[in-house]
Amino acid sequence: MRFNRSLQIVGCHCAGEVCDVIVGGVLNPPNCMTMYDKLVYFRDEADHTRQLLLNEPRGRPAMCMNVVLPPCNPKADAGFLIMESEEYVPMSGGNTIATATVLLETGMVKMTEPTTKLLLDTAAGLVGVTADCKDGKCEAVSFDNVPAFVFALDHPVDVPGLGTILVDIAWGGMIYAVLDVSKIGLQISNQNGPKLIELGERIKQAIQRSYVPVHPENPDIRGVSIIEFTEPLIEGSDGKKTAVNTVVVSPGRFDRCPCGTGSCARMAILHARGELEVNERFHHRSIIGSSFECHIRGTTKIGNYEAVLPTVKGSAWITGFKQMVLDPSDPFPEGFRVGDQWHIASD
Repeated sequence: MRFNRSLQIVGCHCAGEVCDVIVGGVLNPPNCMTMYDKLVYFRDEADHTRQLLLNEPRGRPAMCMNVVLPPCNPKADAGFLIMESEEYVPMSGGNTIATATVLLETGMVKMTEPTTKLLLDTAAGLVGVTADCKDGKCEAVSFDNVPAFVFALDHPVDVPGLGTILVDIAWGGMIYAVLDVSKIGLQISNQNGPKLIELGERIKQAIQRSYVPVHPENPDIRGVSIIEFTEPLIEGSDGKKTAVNTVVVSPGRFDRCPCGTGSCARMAILHARGELEVNERFHHRSIIGSSFECHIRGTTKIGNYEAVLPTVKGSAWITGFKQMVLDPSDPFPEGFRVGDQWHIASD
């Protein structure tokens, strides 16, 4: 049988979030000097792969897709790009953990037990990975993310139906708006899911209309694209700090994992508020109870912003091996979306 496309994919989830990895069927884009150049190429000239795999009938709202590509930085062991339903994101912690797990467990990058160190080239920069390995299994992955920093604390935004609320704006590999969920009179729970998603999209749209933060090292990275709801940091009798969060990913669903870049953005905010010091450990939990172990390994400066060097650790599991194809007679070569699942918010 003749196919227009054939792609080899390793199914994987990180702490509950589907982060599948494309390992074959996608060519390296031409004339790209950096991984961010590759992101722009796929975004602007070759978006059909993302549409085909993430839209129905092959995809669904609650999933991401990663594509392994040759790195641009000669120090890196591999490069990869992250595709989500609405955008190509520069960096994602859950997807980094999943991609590293797939690279090691499939032998694309040699596994060394008990510890494997590798460098991954991302659109946000070079990311160091340390994997705990045993009996051919990648048991956990720790990644040293790019610097995270705060654009604004207690930034006022006027949200239709809510009035003026205060949000923190921070970069953790994506640009986040972060707010205590109690400010909108709710708690993080599945029972509040539809309301949190609707309000999260409404708050994000209000911020986008009024404030456009720009990354000081890459002006093409601009604007808040994601909302993180948080609950207070709790310190136990053992001194361990724990917090619950959930991230609303467009066009309207929760991140199932604790969100790696969201954890980094939150660490930058906590440090700016004097609530989390360098080398202090804290566990970030998701709406399904999965967790990442996080800490700040140091500080630096990005442009005029004081920044932290965040590290996040979590685990991923391979779920299957798939070959996705596109029949030339398929009436939906870039898939489709239906409003019962793709909860697109209105203004």
